[in-house]
Amino acid sequence: MDTEALKKSLLKKFQEVTADRLQKIQLGVIDLEKETAEQAADDVARELHTMKGEARMLGLAAIGQLAHAAEDVLRAEREGKTATETATDVMLRACDVLSDLLEDLDAAHTGTSATEEMVKALSEVSGHPVPALGPVRKPAAQPPPAAPPKPAVQAPVAPPVAAPVVAQAPVAPQAPSRVAEPVPVVAPAAKEEEAPSAAKSNTIADRSIRVNVEVLDSLGLLAGDLLVESARGRLRSTETAQLFERFSRLGDRFLRISEDVDVPDAIRAELERAEADLHMLRDDAFRFVRRNGDGINTLHGNLAQLADHVAEARLVPLSTVFDAFPRAVRDIAKTQNKEVDLIIENADIGVDRSMLADVRDALVHLLRNAVDHGLESADFRQQMGKPATGRIRIRVRVDGDMLHIEVEDDGRGMDTERLKQVAINKRLLSPVQAAALSEREAIELIFRPGFSTREQVSELSGRGVGMDVVKRKVETLGGSVGVQSRQGRGTTITLRLPQSLALMKVLLVRLGDDVYGMPAADVVAVMRIKPDDRMEVFGTLAVRHRGKPTALVALGPLLGLNGGNRFDKPPAVVVRHGDDYAALVVDGFVDEREVAVKPCGGEFLKGAPFIAGTAALEDGRIAVLLHVPDIMTEVRRMARPVTQAPASRRLRVLLVDDSPIARATEGALVKALGHSVEEAQDGEEAYAKVQTNTYDLILTDVQMPKLDGFSLTRRLKGTPAVARIPVIILSSLASPEDKRRGLDAGADAYLVKGELGVEILAQSIDRLT
Repeated sequence: MDTEALKKSLLKKFQEVTADRLQKIQLGVIDLEKETAEQAADDVARELHTMKGEARMLGLAAIGQLAHAAEDVLRAEREGKTATETATDVMLRACDVLSDLLEDLDAAHTGTSATEEMVKALSEVSGHPVPALGPVRKPAAQPPPAAPPKPAVQAPVAPPVAAPVVAQAPVAPQAPSRVAEPVPVVAPAAKEEEAPSAAKSNTIADRSIRVNVEVLDSLGLLAGDLLVESARGRLRSTETAQLFERFSRLGDRFLRISEDVDVPDAIRAELERAEADLHMLRDDAFRFVRRNGDGINTLHGNLAQLADHVAEARLVPLSTVFDAFPRAVRDIAKTQNKEVDLIIENADIGVDRSMLADVRDALVHLLRNAVDHGLESADFRQQMGKPATGRIRIRVRVDGDMLHIEVEDDGRGMDTERLKQVAINKRLLSPVQAAALSEREAIELIFRPGFSTREQVSELSGRGVGMDVVKRKVETLGGSVGVQSRQGRGTTITLRLPQSLALMKVLLVRLGDDVYGMPAADVVAVMRIKPDDRMEVFGTLAVRHRGKPTALVALGPLLGLNGGNRFDKPPAVVVRHGDDYAALVVDGFVDEREVAVKPCGGEFLKGAPFIAGTAALEDGRIAVLLHVPDIMTEVRRMARPVTQAPASRRLRVLLVDDSPIARATEGALVKALGHSVEEAQDGEEAYAKVQTNTYDLILTDVQMPKLDGFSLTRRLKGTPAVARIPVIILSSLASPEDKRRGLDAGADAYLVKGELGVEILAQSIDRLT
């Protein structure tokens, strides 16, 4: 490698290492204000000294000068010549300038006006003048070393602290004004207690490398595909064993036939040899099936382990995000004259790298809200008997495949009455609606777009953008947000997220002939719904699960796929999102397994509601993975209590549907509006009832045996005695063509089951009656 290429390689490595080093320096500088100040000062001094030496070896004079000036400030603070707060502020500002220089290495060679101002500020605080950069000299020509020093390999999880080097790095000759003369840096005598730490860092570096995340993404997809292919191999192995079993039975039949047939002795001898060969073939076939099955099972296990390792390699420690939070919280607190102590627990837990940016954005919003809205001023806290310094705690834990991140503060908590009043003032709710809210529902108002308790807009708050963004980002990742608050005691916000998006355990269910998957982490239980278990709660069909009523919804109609399960005891999946539960009725269960999640391809599924991705199955089918947060949002909308006044007239309604669950769900909605309901299982039964009874309204499904909804509507409108009765078609068929067919048949309204709710149904009934 020539010297120019070596220099570029070293500069790139310096940028990577120093970016991590700066983060550690900032954390240490902030800790100077805490009880661990002595250890923090040692760590910062070591990092600054190493940075200075590496920068000077590479000719980055401005960085070396800044690091030297910062060392003087740190020394002055330790000797008591400079106030800790003053030293902390100026050193954090120096870190910002150093970060800018890392992005512009040309400026790192020669310095900028910002660099000069920062060096001057550091010198004024420390009382030690720092020499100017001065003219930069071109290094003397010298033969290249026999073996250039190998740059330390950077560990992605915990970047090691590079030890000072007793050597000169070759620098490619450039224009005299741009290259500083290499300065040999002599390593100081290391403290005895630092040796184990340095050895540990070197060990980590020796077994760690940086890998392009796109390579990991490709490996993850490939590992998932191989896992599916190996599952197909197991399926083919089973089919091969079954074929051999059939051949064996067929051979036995031929042998029995040969024993009953009279043949000459010569042919008999040939048959006996054929029988012996057949037995040998059967033995060989069974041995092959056993070895093949064992090999495929071993391969499948190894591939599953490979997929797990790739998924684990995609995990990045949350500390890569969390390390920036102490500085950010300190800066926000200073702008509001508040004192805040940020405590972070278990920051070494990993999260899928593709989720890192969204997790960071969500937590930035939460921390900003905690400082601005949650924590009180120091004086007010002392009046309330609290410590002057507020506390924010970020706590991380893993629960199975899910990650729980809690952001807790010991501030003022949430005033639910004030939240309701703000919602009324912003016309998000009417006074009647606000009064009907429970405490939990009032707290969840913070997730409404445009909601803010700040009356004036500031740099931090008042724009109505914050918690709704957090909720949207977390739910996009398949997670949920929970809030617990006690007025005067504080607030805890919990983010529940999948730890990895590459592989996911899912419960596969059947809707018609198609397979759908739900994240196993969202599944609470599976069950059979008995007719006696059903109940109505405020006009919503429910089922009792673990002693509590749970909303009961047919998944097929909700997705707009079919009319719903037609069994009296249909299977159902109980899912959870946050604090909400729902029992989703399906047509059957398939299996639970780990699948490789792929984004939706093509225009058909891209952007479709309720869809999170797809996964290939071993039998060649594609499973559609459902997005539980979207489904639960729709369930909540369908189960929303009636907020309008009851109808002025009680109507007698005939409900026609061949699905018991659909009839129960739709009947509960109609009853919630104050009307009476009679039921019919198909069009023929409905038409017979209309001949002998009087109805004010008819609600009918389309796909039914004997007489479908379109044919029933045409027959009703063609019978003068009942033609004036309004007919509303309720169907999962949502295409414009289906709607046109319904209206051409004479229907007065056409509602899609997946969009059906109390308010929509009430508006249609009021308009027609």
